[in-house]
Amino acid sequence: MNAPAPERRGHLVIIGGAEDREGTKTILSRFLELAGGRDAKVVVLTAASAEPKQMWKIYDKAFGDLGVKQRMHLPISNRAQASERRNADHILSADGIFMTGGDQKRLLSIIGGTLIDNAMHRAFRERAACVAGTSAGASAMSEHMLWAHIGDATQPEKGETYLAAGLGFLQRAVIDQHFSQRQRLGRLLEIVAQNPYLLGVGIDEDTALVVENRSGFEVIGQGTVTLLDGREMSSNFLEIEQRERLELLNVKLHLLPSGRRYYLHGPKRSDVPDELREAIAAVTSVSTVSAPEYT
Repeated sequence: MNAPAPERRGHLVIIGGAEDREGTKTILSRFLELAGGRDAKVVVLTAASAEPKQMWKIYDKAFGDLGVKQRMHLPISNRAQASERRNADHILSADGIFMTGGDQKRLLSIIGGTLIDNAMHRAFRERAACVAGTSAGASAMSEHMLWAHIGDATQPEKGETYLAAGLGFLQRAVIDQHFSQRQRLGRLLEIVAQNPYLLGVGIDEDTALVVENRSGFEVIGQGTVTLLDGREMSSNFLEIEQRERLELLNVKLHLLPSGRRYYLHGPKRSDVPDELREAIAAVTSVSTVSAPEYT
């Protein structure tokens, strides 16, 4: 009697931007592996970009070089297109969904709450599809998304960072990208000061956080992932005026280099440091909630 096939849990590949698309393509190769290999249907969503044709040209070549035959561009540029059944059906039938960089405000303004949005969640939840986002596409993954920042990203000051609703694949985390390269620690600290319940996740360029639904995650690529945990923090956030510097005490910072793996559940379960258990639980509390299903 054959053993039952292991449960597919679905994966998120959250990329800090500027991933290698011409060399070894470590991150894109892992995305393809999780989507099912060369025979997978890969849909590239360029709605975040103001230059979708040029963006598609880049990923068409990259995925073509990796041997993907069923690769397609879904050029969504307005909410009417994002609400068309045929476009949503392409997403729903995909094994891998890849959201490019650009502007996360643009991405959510176009697809937020539409059939495309719904189909992405259904593909992840029902078919265990692999959903990936790079740069702006990474920021859009979380339920609470970094919308705008003014001022100096290196120094945390009150009132410089604004959040908005994201796509909701992660419930208890907020994502920032190009993290070390653009010195964004300050603005992520401000987000944690405003919202101590949320885990701040900063992802370096050519680096990805690979999240397995309800199980754990690992870091791949060339850089590191920074986690900021402010649940036990105290701050002067309520006492100071707008644009004044923040005092933050007892913020926990975890620095996770490429190659680290942490799994709380499932067949990959491993020993996890006690200091990381709550942070891992926060990152892997992947949302299963979506808009009413279309018929």
